[in-house]
Amino acid sequence: MMSRFPLAAVLALAFARAAAAAPAPVAAGGGAKELQTTLVESAGPAEMDSTEKQTITTFHDDVVATSNNIRITCDYLKIVVNRQGEPGAILGKNGKFESLLAIGHVHIYQLEREATCGRAEVFPGEDRMVLSRDKPDEPLPVVRSTDGNYSATGPRLVFYRGQERALIETAPGERARILLPPLKNLGFAAPGADAAAPTAPPEAAAPPPAPAHD
Repeated sequence: MMSRFPLAAVLALAFARAAAAAPAPVAAGGGAKELQTTLVESAGPAEMDSTEKQTITTFHDDVVATSNNIRITCDYLKIVVNRQGEPGAILGKNGKFESLLAIGHVHIYQLEREATCGRAEVFPGEDRMVLSRDKPDEPLPVVRSTDGNYSATGPRLVFYRGQERALIETAPGERARILLPPLKNLGFAAPGADAAAPTAPPEAAAPPPAPAHD
């Protein structure tokens, strides 16, 4: 049985310049539109555990979270929000979104970019998102544009919202890699290319034979 649980948490954290945050939607009157409530669905159980200060909600199996221009799919999702209202209430009032942890086959879609990884951590208070592997034998995390003009991969990718800044952390034996659009021809010969051989001047015409003598 699929679990459905709406949360008033905003999941949108940008991929820095490589995946920069999109401008807020603009309403007809020129102001920013109100952000939509986040909807999280899962094939497995959804569990909520509250303390006086926090509400922790976990989702299991085929998890899908959607909010505004972002969509996250994964195997396990943990969302932590500040708790407000009466401490003894069974269902407290959700406040600010503190953190998000997605594990297992994580796929993040946002406008013209997407990311895949084994583990994704989002910290809205720090405007920071971290993509990494959950297990050593998993593929490296990747962020790419859907048009294929950009991609970045490495053992640990850290993105800072609002700073247009991204950091690829490496590990022994593993390298950072960024794919960019091709450079245009700058007019220089490629390294190692042989220079064009000069054109030989035309051979001079042979002189006419000397006249024969009797």
